[in-house]
Amino acid sequence: MEHVQRQLQQVRQAVRDAALAAGRDPAAVRLIAVSKTFPAEDVAAAYQSGQRAFGENRVQELETKAPKLPNDIEWHVIGHLQSNKSAKALEYAAWIHSVNSMKLLQRLDRQAGEMGKHPNILIEINISGEASKSGATVEEAEEMIRYKPRNLRMAGLMTMPPFDADEAEQRRIFGELRNLRDRWAQQYEIELPELSMGMSGDFATAIAEGSTMVRIGTAIFGRRNYDVQ
Repeated sequence: MEHVQRQLQQVRQAVRDAALAAGRDPAAVRLIAVSKTFPAEDVAAAYQSGQRAFGENRVQELETKAPKLPNDIEWHVIGHLQSNKSAKALEYAAWIHSVNSMKLLQRLDRQAGEMGKHPNILIEINISGEASKSGATVEEAEEMIRYKPRNLRMAGLMTMPPFDADEAEQRRIFGELRNLRDRWAQQYEIELPELSMGMSGDFATAIAEGSTMVRIGTAIFGRRNYDVQ
């Protein structure tokens, strides 16, 4: 697993360099190592190099993997969350990046209260309007921002640009998410410190536009084989 540790160090340095190039404190950008489709052994290798925050797309994979790994790992659910998987997500995850409807938000709030949990949540917005992307519209997201959950910490926003977006389009999308966050934080007098944006191919652009969480998998773990789950 030395390749995982070597690539993790390279990614950490690249994230640091991107933050410094943007005139930002590198400590203000958190690296979420996206371990979807990779075995617990690869996660353990990154853990041994000091990585503690890991992202999973599928709750089924998270509940299989998490019990095999140290319990001080901070798990992030970053993929589309089905309502029937919400309780399991709350069982394992400290962060849910992909809250994309009022129905899901209210369900998580109720279930978190029943479970005695207080997870951090991010509202996922489909800024690009791409049909294949999940995420709330801006109007739906604003309605969720106005909601006052009892058991959830409303921590910020998340988005993804289209896979084939060029740098100019990436900047537009990331910048729009930042502007929405700033406007809503002021308008509704709510702290929204986190912007989850940027992956292996665009994290430097995301950091330049204010990302506080980058979700990087391929550059750390390698290319995924989706036939092996």
